[in-house]
Amino acid sequence: MSRAKRTARPVTDEDCILVLQGGGALGAYQAGVFEKLSESHDPVLWVAGISIGAINAALIVGNPPASRVAKLREFWQLVSSSAALPDLTPNPAARQAVNEASATHGMLFGVPGFFAPRFPPALFQPRGTPGAISYYDTRPLLQTLESMIDFDLINSGCVRLSVGAVNVRTGNFEYFDSAKQRIDARHVMASGALPPGFAPVEIDGEHYWDGGLVSNTPLQYVLDQPGERRRLVFQVDLFASTGEMPLTLPEVTEREKDIRFSSRTRLNTTVELERRMVAQAAHRLRARLPAKFRDDPDLLALSQVCGAGAVDVVHLIYRSKHYETQSKDYEFSRLSVQEHWDAGRADMAHTLRHPRWRARQPESGGVQIFDLTSDRPSSTRPAL
Repeated sequence: MSRAKRTARPVTDEDCILVLQGGGALGAYQAGVFEKLSESHDPVLWVAGISIGAINAALIVGNPPASRVAKLREFWQLVSSSAALPDLTPNPAARQAVNEASATHGMLFGVPGFFAPRFPPALFQPRGTPGAISYYDTRPLLQTLESMIDFDLINSGCVRLSVGAVNVRTGNFEYFDSAKQRIDARHVMASGALPPGFAPVEIDGEHYWDGGLVSNTPLQYVLDQPGERRRLVFQVDLFASTGEMPLTLPEVTEREKDIRFSSRTRLNTTVELERRMVAQAAHRLRARLPAKFRDDPDLLALSQVCGAGAVDVVHLIYRSKHYETQSKDYEFSRLSVQEHWDAGRADMAHTLRHPRWRARQPESGGVQIFDLTSDRPSSTRPAL
């Protein structure tokens, strides 16, 4: 996870926004993406995240620009410090077995700086207490966040932070946004409180679970917020919508998880960008009409469907290695974390080198979508 020399980037009249999906241990991919991105696209003005994406987002916004990558590295080295695994990549069957052993170790003994098994377990905890409704204690994460993140910096407004969570009582999705309220460690933890592993987090008398229960990406929230400048959104997803036909039951579980967590992301992305294109078309039509027709109620309604500002969305999507299984999002070995980090950095570098990206015209209007890693060779799953 070494730092590379920073390269200059021409200043353009656009806001650079980072959108981070949930995905547990796969979140190291986002750190690798940010490391490469930070070398060419400073400053990022807004970071929005859900679950592990919220943790990465807070680590980025809650540290000065010069130390953000180092702080991400410190966090990921901490949570991957419990086991050192041999590199068995040439032997897929052996590597898969080692990964499963690492995931089982985390389930039984917890993850350093993140969570620990409850003792006594939930069945023996008093009814209605956090211990009775969750398997793990997340106080280690609270200590980690408070030691690694400057919440005063987050609340200073230098960079906007938004994290999504679900109200347990109402089932409604809610965003905690530094542009609208004061953020502390509870808001970040609420966004990652995935049941039944983690207990809900209480904030102002309400309890919140992981935002991924409703939507695993903050893109919709970001695009719905008002703003006049062009937006350049890097959306970093941790579950791929496309994949191979599973051949075994463990592969079925993995594929199901990929589809479950990516489907809402794809739906939100498609719907929000289509709404934005409709609004932009209505604005262009209104400008061409005679003055007496410009205030037609139907036309005004169409133009106000959502913000009509220009936006570019760049997709970075983690694609699983052939030896990864359904445990990939809770397998925190140092070897896997490093691989995820390296994959994120490589995908971001590939995107920035891509001819279509280099030909991008930031000053143009409308909506542009870039998914420039889909043409990279993908790992195939050999027979084990």
